[in-house]
Amino acid sequence: MDRNRDEENGLGTSYNSEVETEQKSKKEKDEEEEETSVERIFERKEVPPWREQLTVRAFVVSLVLAVLFTFIVMKLNLTTGIIPSLNVSAGMLGFFFVSVWSKFLDKSGLLRQPFTRQENTVIQTCVVASSGIAYSGGFGSYLFGMSEVIAKQSEKTGVNRGFKNPEVGWMIGFLFVVSFLGLCSVVPLRKIMIIDFKLTYPSGTATAHLINSFHTPQGAKLAKKQVRVLGKYFSFSFLWGFFQWFFAGGDDCGFASFPTFGLKARKYKFFFDFSATYVGVGMICPYIVNISMLVGGILSWGLMWPLIETRKGDWYSADLPLSSIRGLQGYKIFITIATILGDGLYNFFKVLGQTLLGLLYQILHKNMSDGRPIEDRSSPMSSSTSFNDTRRTQVFLKDQIPTTFAIGMYIAIAAISTATLPYIFPQLKWYYILVIYLVAPTMAFCNAYGCGLTDWSLASTYGKLGIFGIGAWAGAQHGGIIAGLAACGVMMNIVSTASDLMQDFKTGYLTLASPRSMFVSQFIGTAMGCVISPCVFWLFYKAFPDLGQNGSEYPAPYALVYHNMAVLGVEGISNLPKNCFMLCCVFFGAAFLLNLVRDTIGRRRAQFIPIPMAMAIPFYLGPYFSIDMCVGSLILFIWQRINKAKADAFGPAVASGLICGEGIWTLPSSILALAGVKQPLCMKFLSRATNAKVDKFLGS
Repeated sequence: MDRNRDEENGLGTSYNSEVETEQKSKKEKDEEEEETSVERIFERKEVPPWREQLTVRAFVVSLVLAVLFTFIVMKLNLTTGIIPSLNVSAGMLGFFFVSVWSKFLDKSGLLRQPFTRQENTVIQTCVVASSGIAYSGGFGSYLFGMSEVIAKQSEKTGVNRGFKNPEVGWMIGFLFVVSFLGLCSVVPLRKIMIIDFKLTYPSGTATAHLINSFHTPQGAKLAKKQVRVLGKYFSFSFLWGFFQWFFAGGDDCGFASFPTFGLKARKYKFFFDFSATYVGVGMICPYIVNISMLVGGILSWGLMWPLIETRKGDWYSADLPLSSIRGLQGYKIFITIATILGDGLYNFFKVLGQTLLGLLYQILHKNMSDGRPIEDRSSPMSSSTSFNDTRRTQVFLKDQIPTTFAIGMYIAIAAISTATLPYIFPQLKWYYILVIYLVAPTMAFCNAYGCGLTDWSLASTYGKLGIFGIGAWAGAQHGGIIAGLAACGVMMNIVSTASDLMQDFKTGYLTLASPRSMFVSQFIGTAMGCVISPCVFWLFYKAFPDLGQNGSEYPAPYALVYHNMAVLGVEGISNLPKNCFMLCCVFFGAAFLLNLVRDTIGRRRAQFIPIPMAMAIPFYLGPYFSIDMCVGSLILFIWQRINKAKADAFGPAVASGLICGEGIWTLPSSILALAGVKQPLCMKFLSRATNAKVDKFLGS
C-alpha cells in the first residue's frame, strides 16, 4: 500500500481567526504576526553553508536510524504491506540522538558545531530515503514475487513462467542501477514546483513544522518529553515481543493464535493477535482507513468466502488443495487485484486530471505571485507570511544544482542501467528498458506534481502499468512474467524517489536547508538503502524458511498479488475459476464508484464512506490485523476525548514507540532463528471436545 495519505490542513480555522483579528488594533495585529512568523524566531541564527549542514554525526545517526527503520518497514512489508508514515519518528529520534551527542560533547568541551534544524532535516531526509527503499525495492511485492516460493503457489498452465530467487548480490546491483534515476529526473523542476507553483506537499510541510518546533525553546522541551514517552513504549513493545516469543514454539501457537471471538471466528481470521506494532499503526492511520479495512474483512471473510465455499464442486473442483488459484484462493487473489486496480486507476485519472488542470491554471495565471498555495489563493497574505516566503526563497535559490548536471547524470545512469539490467533479468530486453526511460521523466513529473497537490503517491500504480505493458509486450513464451515484474520495479523506483525528493525539497525550503544538502542527503540515504534493505531482507529470507507462504508469520501477501497480476497480464483470464471474472468486474466497478461517491458528496460525508484500497487489503489476509488497528484507533479516540491536547502531542510518540519496539525485536528473533534456537513452549487453544480426544490419546 502506498505510504502518502490525505491530511486535514485546517484552512477553515485559520480563515476564521483572520476575520476575528480584523477588529483588533494594528499594534495587536503586528504582535500576533510577529509571534506567528516562524522565520522571525530564527532571524538571528545564521544559516550554515550547505557543506556544514552535511555533518559526519548526521550521517552516523542516519545510518543507525536507517537500519532501525528498515527492519520496521520490512516487517510491515512482509506481514500485511501496510506502511504508515514514519517521518515523525525519524525527525523525533534524529533530534534526540544528535541532541544527546551534542550535549555530551559540549560538556567535554569538544563541541565544534551546534545542532541546527538544517542538520535535523538532513538526518530526516537521509533516514526516510534509506528506509523508503525497503518499500520501493519490492521486497514484499514485485521483487519477491519473482521467487520460486511465490511461483509455486500459482500453478503452471503449460507456459514456462520461470522464477528468479533472491540473492544479495543481484538485488543490490538492481537497486543501485534504478534507484537514482528518479532523483535526477525532477531536479531541474525544483524551482517550478516549490517557488513558482507553490505546491503544498502536505507530508513535507508537516515534517518541516515538526522540525522547526523542535528547535524553538518551548518545542525543544516538548520534544524531550515526547522522546521519553517514545522510549517508554518502545521498551514495553520490545519486551512484549520478547515475552510472546517464548510461547510460539509451533504452528498456531502463542498469543497470536488466541481465539478472541471463539474458535469458529478464529478459523475465518477474526481475532485479536496482540500485536503492539499494528495497534501503533492504527493510532497513526486515519480512522476511516482502519474502519475501511475492518469493513472489507467482514465483507470478505464474514460473507463472501463462506458463501463461495458452499459452491465447492460447482464453481470449482472439490479436490483442489486450499492453495490452488483455481479454487477459493483464486477468488481471494483476483478479487483483491480487481479492487486494487479499480481504486488505483480511479486515483490515477483523478490526480492526472488535477495535475493537468493545475498546470493549465499556472499557465493562465503566470502573473500571480502572491506567495500562497494553489488551494489558498483567495486568502489575504499577512506580513509574517511575506517575510517567511521572502527569507525562504532567498535561501532556496542561493545554492543551485546545475540542470546540465542532473540531465547528464540521468543519461549516464540510464545508459549504464540499460546495459546492465538484461544481465540481471535476461527476459527484460534492452529496448523495453529504453522505452521505460524515455517515458519515465514525464511520469515522475506527474507523480511529483500530483503528490504536491494531494499528498498521494501513485508509485505502485505506475509500477502496475509496467507489469501489464511490458509483460504483454514480452509475451508468455519469452518470460513476460519476470519481464513485467522487473519493469514494475524500474518504473516504481523512478516515480517513488522523484516524489520523495520533491517532498524533501519542500521540507528543506521550510527549514532553510539548502537544496544541495537535501539532494546529497537523499542521494546518500538512497545508497544506504540499496545496501541495507537487501541485507535485512536476506536475513528474513534465511531466518524464516516459510517466508511468503500463506498462513506463515510473514506471508508477504503483495508478492503473490503482484505475481498473479503479471500472470493475468501475460496469460489473460482463461485460467480464472468459474464466475471469478464476473466478480472481479463487479468489484472493479464498485471500487471506481465508491471513490466517485467519496469525491462528490463532500469531505464531511466522505469520512463515512469506506476506502476501496483499504477494504481490499484484508480480502486475502483476513481481518485480524484490522482488529488490532481498530483497537489502536479506539485508544486514540478515548484519549482525545479525555485530553485532546495531550493526545495530539504524545499520540504519535506512543504509536512510534509501539511500532519501533516490536519491529526491532525482529532482529534478535531472526538471529535466534538463524542460530537454530527454538521457542521452548507452545501455547495452543483447543475446543473442549478436541482437548478430551488429545487427553485420551496421551493417556493411552
